Amino acid sequence: MLSNDSYQDRLLTCRDCGNDFTFSAGEQEFFARKGLTNPPSRCPQCRAARRGGSAGAPRAQHSEQYEAVCASCGRLTTVPFQPREDRPVYCSDCFQSQRASRPRRDSSRSYSGSYGGGRGRERRERDSRW
Repeated sequence: MLSNDSYQDRLLTCRDCGNDFTFSAGEQEFFARKGLTNPPSRCPQCRAARRGGSAGAPRAQHSEQYEAVCASCGRLTTVPFQPREDRPVYCSDCFQSQRASRPRRDSSRSYSGSYGGGRGRERRERDSRW
């Protein structure tokens, strides 16, 4: 493995905006460790713009939060989705404990592809009657 000392910072030109940017020795070592042979062709800002974000900025928070009562402990909590009457909503603590207590799915079983499994089960029951 090459050490960081064997790399030197390089000045590269962005193919999109034409600005110069530094390809640091640490980034070069990271690229080498990952098996990437070509240097980046875009500056960090243009790379972030292509991904739909900004360089160095944290991911955007969900803009709207909804209040709900935890179905397990009864505490008031906020969630980033509109709660529905037919689905329980849990605070973060209860959600983690619910998640930990659920058995892991058997990866050898096939997934029906329907969200929540509801329609897939109905379809299988209907098809088995014919």
